[in-house]
Amino acid sequence: MKEKYYISTAIAYTSAKPHIGNTYEIVLADAIARFKRLQGYDVYFQTGTDEHGEKIELKAKEANVTPKKYVDEVAGVVKNIWDLMNTSYDRFVRTTDEHHEKVVQHIFKYMYDKGDIYKDVYKGLYCNPCESFWTESQLVDGKCPDCGREVQFKEEEAYFFRLSKYQKRLEDYIESHPEFIQPSARRNEMINFIKSGLQDLCVSRTSFKWGIPVDFDDKHVVYVWLDALTNYITNIGFDFDDSTEEFKYKWPADLHLIGKDIIRFHTIYWPCFLMSMNLELPKQIFGHPWLLMNSDKMSKSKGNIIYADDLVDKFGVDAVRFYLLKEIPFASDGNISYELIIDKINGELANILGNLVQRTISMGHKYFNGKISNTKVAEDIDNEFIKGINDLKELTFTKMDSLQVSDAITEIFNVLRASNKYIDETMPWVLAKDSTKQERLETVLYNLLEAIRVCAVFLEPFMPSTSDSIMEQLNCTRKDFCYLDDNAYDLGNAVILFQRIDKDKFLGGE
Repeated sequence: MKEKYYISTAIAYTSAKPHIGNTYEIVLADAIARFKRLQGYDVYFQTGTDEHGEKIELKAKEANVTPKKYVDEVAGVVKNIWDLMNTSYDRFVRTTDEHHEKVVQHIFKYMYDKGDIYKDVYKGLYCNPCESFWTESQLVDGKCPDCGREVQFKEEEAYFFRLSKYQKRLEDYIESHPEFIQPSARRNEMINFIKSGLQDLCVSRTSFKWGIPVDFDDKHVVYVWLDALTNYITNIGFDFDDSTEEFKYKWPADLHLIGKDIIRFHTIYWPCFLMSMNLELPKQIFGHPWLLMNSDKMSKSKGNIIYADDLVDKFGVDAVRFYLLKEIPFASDGNISYELIIDKINGELANILGNLVQRTISMGHKYFNGKISNTKVAEDIDNEFIKGINDLKELTFTKMDSLQVSDAITEIFNVLRASNKYIDETMPWVLAKDSTKQERLETVLYNLLEAIRVCAVFLEPFMPSTSDSIMEQLNCTRKDFCYLDDNAYDLGNAVILFQRIDKDKFLGGE
C-alpha cells in the first residue's frame, strides 16, 4: 500500500473574491500535493470556503441578499479561481454543508458536557473585519494587531472554551516536537504567545444569526473559529461515535498549509480543540509568508490588489504558477509586479527552458529526422552532465521534504542551465559538419533529450501544462527520475513554450 499524505489549505473566507496573495496558498499546496503524488504517496488534498460570521451577515445585508445566496456566489468565485490555476484538490469543502454543521454541533455539545465549554459574559474589544476579540494589552497603537483597524467595545453573553486548561500541555508538545510549527521563526512566536498566558476563548455569539446554531441554546451561534477549524476533520468523516474508515485512515493531517497571519488559530486554538476531543494533532503546520505588491501588503483600501484571473489573461497559468512558487522564499515575504513577472518569463521560462527545448528538438529533426537513440559515443564532458541529471532526484526530494519549494525549482533550472552550457561546449552544429562525428552528435542530442525529459518530470508539480507539452514534444511517456541509456526518441514537433514579452511595450500599455 502507498503511504497516505493529507494536505490542506486554510479555507478561504467568503467575504470577497480572493486576490493573488490568497491564491498563492492554493498553488503552493497544489505543488506540494502533486510532488507527493510524484513520489508515490496516496495524497488527499482538501481546500474550500469558510462561510459564517458577522462580516458575511453585514455584507449580505449591504448587497440586499440572504447570507446563503451571498456565500454561494463567492464560494463559486473561489472554486473557479482554484480551478483556473489548475489545482488538483480532491475535495472542495464548505462550512455551510449540512454534514459539517451537524458535526460541529456535536463537537460543541461534547466539549460543553466535558466542562471545556462554559457560559459567561464577554466584555472586551472586538475587530469586526478579523472577527477577533482582543485585550487592551494586545492592541497595537490602540488598534487590531492583525489588520490595524479600529476595534469596538462589545459586551454579550457567550460560551467560552477553556483554552487555559490546555496551556501547559500545548507548550510541552510544541517544545518536544520542533517540526510541528514551521518555519522556526513562527514556532518561536507561538511559544512566546503561549508563555504570556492563554485567555479562555469566546466560541459563541448572540449579536448575529449567520452561524451554526448551538442546538441546546438557540440564542447562540457557534463562533467562526470553532466552526472553521473543525473542517479538517468533519469533511473526512469524523463524528464521536460514528467516525468513518476514511477518517481513521487519513487523520492526522500531514500538513496544514496556512498564511502566517492566522498561525495562532491553527497552532494554539486548533490543537487545544483536538486535545479536548482526544484526537491526534496534525503532524505539521506551515505558516507561509505573504505576497506583497510592490513591497506593500495588498488591500482594497490601498488599491493595490491583483487578481489571479487578470494575471492569467496576461501571462498564462503556468507562468503565474512559476512566478508564485519560484519567487516567494521559504520564510520571508515575496514581491509581485508586472515588471518582475515579465523579467522571470523572459529570463527563465523563455530563455532558459523554452529556448533549450526548441533548440534541441529542432536539431533532432534537422540532423536525424527526429529519430534519436543513444549511440554511446561518450566523452569526459558527458559524465559531469549526466551526474547533474541523476543528482536532481535527491536534491529536489530533499528540498520538497522540507517545503523549500523555490529551492527545488532552482535545482531543476540548474540542470536546464547546465544543458544550455552543454550545447555551447559540445557545439552540435560543428559536429554536424563532420561525417565522422555523426554518432557523437547523436549521443550529444540524446543526452540533452534525457536532461529535458527528467526536468519535465520534475516540473510537473509546478507547471503541469508545460510539463505535458514538453513530454508531448519529446513524444515520450517514460517518467523515470534519472537518466536512461536505453530510450529511443521519435520526436514530435517543436513548439514555443513561452513567448518573450516586450517589457517597455507591455508596461507602456501599447
